[in-house]
Amino acid sequence: MKFLVTGGAGFIGGNFLHMMVRKYPEDQYVCIDALTYAGNIETIEPIMKEKNFKFIHENICNREAVYQLFEIEKFDYVINFAAESHVDRSIDNPEIFLKTNILGTQVLLDACRKYGIKRYHQVSTDEVYGDLPLNRLDLLFNEETPLHASSPYSASKAAADLLVLAYYRTYKLPVTISRCSNNYGPYHFPEKLIPLMIQRALKNEQLPIYGNGQNVRDWLYVADHCDAIDLIVRKGRDGEIYNVGGHNEKSNLDVVKTILKLMKKPESLISFVKDRPGHDLRYAMDPTKIKTELGWKPKYDFDSGIKSTIQWNLEHQEWINHVESGEYRNWMKRYSPNN
Repeated sequence: MKFLVTGGAGFIGGNFLHMMVRKYPEDQYVCIDALTYAGNIETIEPIMKEKNFKFIHENICNREAVYQLFEIEKFDYVINFAAESHVDRSIDNPEIFLKTNILGTQVLLDACRKYGIKRYHQVSTDEVYGDLPLNRLDLLFNEETPLHASSPYSASKAAADLLVLAYYRTYKLPVTISRCSNNYGPYHFPEKLIPLMIQRALKNEQLPIYGNGQNVRDWLYVADHCDAIDLIVRKGRDGEIYNVGGHNEKSNLDVVKTILKLMKKPESLISFVKDRPGHDLRYAMDPTKIKTELGWKPKYDFDSGIKSTIQWNLEHQEWINHVESGEYRNWMKRYSPNN
């Protein structure tokens, strides 16, 4: 089978490719990535020489290039990780989020219709559901929860999900959607909460937390998410949505305190800053459907996952330093497909 993986130089897409290229050596994986600020060629350099992997520097919004790629490669499956994903950046500049997350998705769907595929899979987010109250721990997002996006980012992802489902209903395109809770793990871009806090703690710098730090997220180790996507793509039902969550609800403050404790750093490094506009209070996923239908369950709890994540960050300071300095964006000077 031949897979197109878009956004594969990003955090989750990169982890997915690391896992799948080695797990299924008989399958072929083609990665396209626009290498915007969050796309990092160094994330996938370890698999660049694998015989069943190919990287193409391209933007999913480029219809002509995408069509040409489909015509040449004749994909069986398409997995769309490509997205602008940082909420703060979407508040500052919504336009690029709408272009990539909605129009880019449309280009991929049209290509799938034109050239034919066995399945198109859309990687989405729990943020499309909005948020839940902090005082109702019995409430969880399920696949029937109405969409109620809070930010331009989550609104663009919700729109993309609806577009995917519309192509299923109107054109009978075989599609699936996964909506995951907050991921963490290796190759996480250092502007995100967990890697940012690890790096600041390592440097004994202040750890800024929005508001009072009581906003709650359901944390999912990225390898567990990749396993879930693999199952959905290969065994899921056409036209279905699957929620993927780790049952690891933690407040932002508790996450930061856990990091400090494991790194043997004082809590005096914590500082509270002005809250993010429209900051969602709580996300919590009900993964019953994927567990019941496909047999998925997470292998990592938060304790094991966060220890592994801290250790990875400590052992990969060169990767992190290249991101923080911007050196990773000079990839064309170091990498040639012909090397």
